[in-house]
Amino acid sequence: MPLALPHLPIAAHHPISYFQAVVLGLLQGVAEPFPISSLGHGVILPRLAGWNIHQNDKFFLTFLVATHLATAIVLFIFFWRDWVRIFRGLGRSLRDREIAPDDADARLGWLLIVGTIPAGIIGLLLEQSLRKLFASAASAAAFLIVNGVLLLIFERMRRRAPEPGDYLGDADRRIGQLRWHQAIGVGTAQAAALVPGISRSGITMGGGLLFGLSNEDAARYAFLLATPIIGAAAALKLPELFGHAGNGVRGPAAVAAACAALTTYLAVKFLLRFFQSNRLTPFGAYCVAAGVVCTLIFAL
Repeated sequence: MPLALPHLPIAAHHPISYFQAVVLGLLQGVAEPFPISSLGHGVILPRLAGWNIHQNDKFFLTFLVATHLATAIVLFIFFWRDWVRIFRGLGRSLRDREIAPDDADARLGWLLIVGTIPAGIIGLLLEQSLRKLFASAASAAAFLIVNGVLLLIFERMRRRAPEPGDYLGDADRRIGQLRWHQAIGVGTAQAAALVPGISRSGITMGGGLLFGLSNEDAARYAFLLATPIIGAAAALKLPELFGHAGNGVRGPAAVAAACAALTTYLAVKFLLRFFQSNRLTPFGAYCVAAGVVCTLIFAL
């Protein structure tokens, strides 16, 4: 009679290891605020490292929910004083049924709303299609080159040159001087970030420069505009993380989210100081160089 073997616990299978989660989380936190495309880097890195992780893997998309939500939360906390003023301004405008000429907070709030709506609608309609169409690391590298060229063009075509002390004074009031069609245009252009390799913050910062903002004000506008879009997109998919699709990735996703939160905070703090006296040019040069190198590696 055969002996009955004791039931041994089956080790949980993690399609993303904790080491990979740490690396991807740290990368997300840096690459989302920086104008270098977090999604593009998230697609390219696994290919370079030889990891069995692909952009359209269900577990990877679920994993990204946690890192994007962490980024959005940190952005909100970093600018929470601005958001308190913006919410109060929106409340005043709704109560009075008008935007008072001197109410910069209300105007900024509505500019953010009209800039968020087109990107949100396009994202809901085209996200899946674009992910499937540009699913390879090779296409992400190619669009990284495009992103770099766009950043260089934005700096070349900016409405005015940087001046000493651009960052002094009320940045939100300066951002609030944007026109409605400009906010809609920048918001719509953000949808290009659905393509891996194109940076959401880069598109927004570039639009700000074309419409007369300084680099620091354009960066602040990009971070404010990104917060509701990234947060809403992550929140809509949060049930997937806690549902069946999250089996095996919740632990690594939590670790990645913590890492993303840390580097997002450090990146935003660095960029707001960096753009007080610097331009998008170094990031444009980096994207072109990195995209060319990765393209050659993938071709070989």
